[in-house]
Amino acid sequence: MIVREPRVPSPYRRLLESVAVREDVVRVAGSDTAWWTYDTPGADDDSPVVLAVHGFRGDHHGLEPVVAQLTGVRVVMPDLPGFGESTPLEGEHSVAAYAAWLTAFAAAVGLDESVVVLGHSFGSIVTSAALADGLRASRLVLVNPIAAPALSGPRGVVTRLAVFYYWAGAALPEAAGLTVLQAAPVVRFTSLAMVKTRDRGLRRWIHDQHDSYFSRFADRRVVLDAFRASVSSDVSSYAARVAVPTLLIAADRDDITALPAQHELRALFPDARLTVIDGVGHLIHYEKPKEAAAAIRGFVA
Repeated sequence: MIVREPRVPSPYRRLLESVAVREDVVRVAGSDTAWWTYDTPGADDDSPVVLAVHGFRGDHHGLEPVVAQLTGVRVVMPDLPGFGESTPLEGEHSVAAYAAWLTAFAAAVGLDESVVVLGHSFGSIVTSAALADGLRASRLVLVNPIAAPALSGPRGVVTRLAVFYYWAGAALPEAAGLTVLQAAPVVRFTSLAMVKTRDRGLRRWIHDQHDSYFSRFADRRVVLDAFRASVSSDVSSYAARVAVPTLLIAADRDDITALPAQHELRALFPDARLTVIDGVGHLIHYEKPKEAAAAIRGFVA
């Protein structure tokens, strides 16, 4: 695992300073799962609880800008096993394994069926799979949901390059493969491919976030397993079996899932609404967290 501390101050740091944060660790499915509790301004023991799951190769830091914009809710956010400060699962890191882990995690930390579950990007697949397979919750929020197979997205060629990149990381000897998978130029290329904002300061901070957190995975096996899971499944596989009200927060410039696919995904859920945020791509949580939080607040209320 590469640990590099951020060098660019967060534009949301002052808002985050008003959020009370507590860190804990719980043993779930063979993983020592690190998790954080965020009490946003106005939250108390009777406030709605949001269980949030981050995306591929990220950790809990990624969704903090959205948390910073929320009020009156408690957010529980773990690092996915094998990423950030959580140790790996026992066995393969598949969508099914992550979904089972999430259900067990919710039970282990005492979350009941009133919880609102939120997933971003790969987290949208994990959370949808978990609810489809029996995780009890009151609502589901998906930010930048993976609505269709990644290889069919607007930039499918880039995704195919990513497949080759991870294949090379797997084919090389252990040390060389890990070096390739953590290569700083590749992390920066990925960041440049996703960012849409023209704000130079915000772009610099986003790249620094990826530089700092995108290579905090436990080992090569974990990241290769998770990548295969991320490109072999999507939310549409689980939508029909999600029985709770669902909010999709999509972007009009998302290069991983085109907007028409988001409209098609909404129709697959028994009860879903779609909010589209303009002028942003797959990084709603970094570039438009205020708009995302506003949609979440209205839905939870």
